[in-house]
Amino acid sequence: MRLIARYAKDRGDFFEIITLYDKDIDIEKISKENPTIKTISYNHPTAIWFERKIQDDFGIDFVDAFDKRPLVHQEQFDNTLYPMCKEFNLNELDFSPFEPYQYETIKGDGVFQVSVGPIHAGIIEPGHFHFSQVGEKMLHLEVRHFYKYRAIEKMLEGKTLLEAKPIIERISGNESIAYQICLRDIMLKASDNILPLSLQKQHALLLELERVIHHFTDLGFIPNDAGFGSALAIGSKSAEDARRAMRKITGHRFGFGAVNFNKSYIDTVEFRDFLDKLEEDILSFESWITDIPSVWDRLDTTGILSREKALKYDMVGVVARASGVKIDRRLEQQLYIDAGFKIALGSRGDVASRFKVRIEEIKNSISLMRYFLEENSKREIIENIEKSQDGSYQSFCESSIGELFMAIDIKNGLIDRCYIRDASFINWQGVHLMMLNDIIADFPLINKSCDLSYAGSDL
Repeated sequence: MRLIARYAKDRGDFFEIITLYDKDIDIEKISKENPTIKTISYNHPTAIWFERKIQDDFGIDFVDAFDKRPLVHQEQFDNTLYPMCKEFNLNELDFSPFEPYQYETIKGDGVFQVSVGPIHAGIIEPGHFHFSQVGEKMLHLEVRHFYKYRAIEKMLEGKTLLEAKPIIERISGNESIAYQICLRDIMLKASDNILPLSLQKQHALLLELERVIHHFTDLGFIPNDAGFGSALAIGSKSAEDARRAMRKITGHRFGFGAVNFNKSYIDTVEFRDFLDKLEEDILSFESWITDIPSVWDRLDTTGILSREKALKYDMVGVVARASGVKIDRRLEQQLYIDAGFKIALGSRGDVASRFKVRIEEIKNSISLMRYFLEENSKREIIENIEKSQDGSYQSFCESSIGELFMAIDIKNGLIDRCYIRDASFINWQGVHLMMLNDIIADFPLINKSCDLSYAGSDL
């Protein structure tokens, strides 16, 4: 079974640990007097981040876990405080004595350590990468993030779903539409409503437009990190055209506030012309860059993630699909099935495969947007969307990065617990697998080929 998420809830008298798989769900109660539970990280290596986060948030100990270091608590965070427990109500925290973080390293003759970040040369969120090196060759990488620890899960408690919407849609800018769709589905379930087909199509169109924006951005940046700047200029131009189209439809370049229950006006003639031009752009780009051997010399066989390791580490999104793993939430949606959606797969799991999958996904998204584009129809009213019935709700969406999962508990009409697992939280844990036998100069190239979100992980 594939691990999707592992998270905790404070139920007052006890804790509840929810472990969600693709075909099953385990719910275990543990006492607050002795909050311990067995680790599952030996069968699912990426469970270790989930468990370390639960440890930091709730003070729950995972028996036999191979890594119990703090995850979201930084060096001067008081490790006796557990912010996700219901009784936690501090608005300010005092610094604790500095406790150095013990990085995983390889030691030996000629081995040295290289630290990159958390501050980077560019407009980028904090993230730390710690390498063990022999010469230029990477032996090991530890990824360490969570420098913001924005307390979003805590912040959302006590809010209505409508009050939570502006926060949730801004968690990760490159997945705003995907986050909004996850919340939309929970709002529909909680109010016992069904979304009209015309709105389903428009929201799906916006999701594919968001995917195109970020894939074009990646198609520029990946060759740029191999020293080929011309691709960046072309990819950025197409991404900007798509972002302006997003703004024209939604009023915002990132689509904030776009997924609601009123159909936005789209100039269908103009948008079809835009899609025609976008298709010309991607076909021209593909033809042009395919014939540049120096680019493929850097992309081919670099940053390999085998299918076996992608499955072992429960990878999702482009990262998994480029390694031949057939996983995409769109395959399960009737709307996409009716549109003739076909998954794009790679086979070699290297940077080149991830690059090519993105090209195919852009072509797929253009075809899907043509299907989803409808003549503007009259407004269809959804009643009582603001009234949320108490209960536990879950939703999924295939963002541009991969599978996004959201779970919200409603109690007395308000959010009692909100848990969100971005695709990046899973995939960041597999990045180190791609570094073996490559040189450190290839790290930016490999990293960008995965296009993971710092903000989506650091709630």
